[in-house]
This record gives sequence, structure tokens and C-alpha cells, in this order.
Amino acid sequence: MSTAEHAPGERVPKQDRSRVTRQRLLEAAVACLAERGWAGSTVTVVAERAGVSRGAAQHHFPTREDLFTAAVEYVAEERSTALRALFPRGAAGDHRAVVSALVDLYTGPLFRAALHLWVAASNEEQLRPRVTELEARVGRETHRTAVELLGADESRPGVRETVQGLLDMARGLGLANLLTDDTGRRERVVTQWAGLLRESLS
Repeated sequence: MSTAEHAPGERVPKQDRSRVTRQRLLEAAVACLAERGWAGSTVTVVAERAGVSRGAAQHHFPTREDLFTAAVEYVAEERSTALRALFPRGAAGDHRAVVSALVDLYTGPLFRAALHLWVAASNEEQLRPRVTELEARVGRETHRTAVELLGADESRPGVRETVQGLLDMARGLGLANLLTDDTGRRERVVTQWAGLLRESLS
């Protein structure tokens, strides 16, 4: 529930205000990471973008690491929910639509933010274990979502590796898209992969 859902002049319950503040901080953190990278994304910068005080930010997230790992996880969960909502009845018969939607996960601000977090974790000891654990959780959830949407039977030899290969390919396309608009090549690769999946999963 957001403050916008309350009537003008109506007192917003403290719990609702706290939830709205937390959500604004998480979304602002991802946006800052995507735009400024780790070095330029401080708690103060995020708090300013979210329109809250630094004290309020630190009340919710005592450390910088708390804020940014929670932010990437929150937005990843939101994207996963949105991805499933695109195919409420599944999409085993439309492999291209699923592949395209999965690739889109790796070409937006969330992937850019996560990438900055990974790079920072490779250089900062206190951040590395948290990001490694986060990436493992997000990776498992993305894989599970892909399996569900594709209607893949992972009891069959090679199917699990095929789905993982799809996600690895999507991540690679996301990296390529960071420097240049790779839309044309991406569309051709998506079409090719959809055909490969249709043959290997049927």
C-alpha cells in the first residue's frame, strides 16, 4: 500500500509509511547503482533520490551493503513476479516469447545494477559473500521460472543444462548490450534459440 492510496488529510499508519519508505529506498538504490556504479552510489545519494533522510535510510538498512544487496534482491523478485504474470497459463508452446522475455531480464537497469554489485564484490571482501549468496538465490529462482514457463522436463538428460545454457546466453547478450544497442543481433539469436529449445524440449 502506498501513501497515494489514502485520502487527502488522512493519517497514514506508521507501518504503511515505513513500508513505502523502504520500497522507495530499494528502488532508488537500484537506479543509482545502474546509473552511477558502486563508487558513486552512497547511502546519502540514495536517500536523496528516494526523498528521505539519511537517518531514515540507515534505520531500514544499517550498512551500505545491507541496502544494495537488499535492493538488487527486491527488484529481482519484482521482475520474476512480472515475468510470470506475462504468461499466467504458462507458455510452453511459445518458446520465442519466453526466450525473449528472459533475455529482457538481462538488458535493463536491474542487470546493470547487479553487474556493478558483482564487480564491487570482486574487490571488497565484506561484500563478496553476501553478493555470492544473493546471486545464487536469484539464479535459482530465474532458472526455476524458466523451467516453468518453458514446460521443461528436467528429469530428461540434458534438459537442465539446456535451460541453464539459455540463461547464460541471455546474460551474455545483456553484457553485449551495455556498450552498444545490440537489438538486431539479439533478435536473431533469440529466434535461433527458440528453435533449438523447441527441438530439444519436445
